[in-house]
Amino acid sequence: MEESLSALRREIEQSIAVKQRLLADGALLRGALRVADAMADAALRGNRVLFAGNGGSAADAQHLAAELVSRFEFDRPGLPALSLATDTSMLTAIGNDYGYEQVFRRQLQAQARPGDLFVGITTSGRSKNVLAAFDACRALQVTSVALCGQGGELESRVDHLLRVPSAHTPRIQECHILLGHLICAHVERRVFAHLRPVPAYS
Repeated sequence: MEESLSALRREIEQSIAVKQRLLADGALLRGALRVADAMADAALRGNRVLFAGNGGSAADAQHLAAELVSRFEFDRPGLPALSLATDTSMLTAIGNDYGYEQVFRRQLQAQARPGDLFVGITTSGRSKNVLAAFDACRALQVTSVALCGQGGELESRVDHLLRVPSAHTPRIQECHILLGHLICAHVERRVFAHLRPVPAYS
């Protein structure tokens, strides 16, 4: 039991250490604010935010889209957002007809409009279907955002790069959700400042 508890504590310490590096990375945090402002601007124009990823990152894409569409910190109208990783009929049809690498690019070509924003989540930075979607964004006039870890060469492929300072998939995913929550909170506060509850001070 004690050995197992020690292992759990080590995992928690490792997670905290990555978050401490995230906290100290001013450039990354400023990048997250730029992404949040770009999302808020898109929402205020009537544009959408589209998310995609594979595996755990697909779950994160669905999670973050839901935070925008439903609510985050307070009640307000829904924001237009969509995960491209949730429709099994769409994914299997495109995968069967065009190949799995095209499952997000094809949906972007059908769903995205100029002024939309696309968030591709890839812990490795090398997911071929996410990279193909990034490559489609410029022609579609869609702003591209990469949520990734230390791997992959994405600097020239996206408009905004949020690179978590880790190469360990679980730690990267934990920080992706943290960054996603920070971004959603900022978007909600900016777009719905007039509805935000005023805190009561004693």
